[in-house]
Amino acid sequence: MTISPDVIRHIATVTRPRRETLNGHRSVNLWFTGLSGSGKSTLAHAIEEQLHQQGKRTYVFDGDNVRHGLCGDLGFSLPERRENLRRIAEMTNLFLDAGVISLTAFISPMAADRARIREIIGPDDFIEVYCNCSLEICEQRDVKGLYKRAREGTIKNYTGISSPYEPPVNPDIELRTDTQPLMECVTIVMDALRTRGVIFE
Repeated sequence: MTISPDVIRHIATVTRPRRETLNGHRSVNLWFTGLSGSGKSTLAHAIEEQLHQQGKRTYVFDGDNVRHGLCGDLGFSLPERRENLRRIAEMTNLFLDAGVISLTAFISPMAADRARIREIIGPDDFIEVYCNCSLEICEQRDVKGLYKRAREGTIKNYTGISSPYEPPVNPDIELRTDTQPLMECVTIVMDALRTRGVIFE
C-alpha cells in the first residue's frame, strides 16, 4: 500500500502511556480466530463483560458487525478477506493508541493473514486466541443455517466447507471451545491478561 508523501503524521501530546495510566491498565488486542460457530464472539463478549465490570476500557470488533459498515464493500473471496483483516488490524492500532483493550472476533482463516496482522499490530500487543472447535460441533451450533446453505452450494467461499481454514500452529492461547465451558475459557484468558501485566486485579 502506497502512502502519499504529502501525508505527515501528527505527534500528539496525549500519548498512549498517558492514556493507559488514566485507564489503569495496558491496552492490548485479543484476536479470536476459529471456524464460524466456534464461539469467538460469545467468548469475546463474555470476557468484555468481565473486564467492563472491573472498570476496564474495552471494545469488541465482531466480524458480522464490521461488515455492516467499515468493510461493507467487501465480499468473502480470499483477497477480500485479506483486505477486511488489514482494515481491522489498522483500526485495532488506533484503539491500542487510545489505551483500549480490543477484542476482535474474526474467522481469519489463513495463517499468512494472521501473521500479517501480528506484524501490523505488533507482537507485544497481539494475543492470538484460537477457539478450537470441531466442524461437527460448529455445524450443530449453526442457528443461522449458514453451514447448511454452504453444503447446498447456495453460499460460496464458506470457511470449513468450500474455503480453507488453516489452524494456528502456535497460538498464544488455545481453547477447546467444543468441550471447555464458557466461563472456564473466560478464566483462562483473564489469567493470561494478568500474567502479561495488562490488568492488575
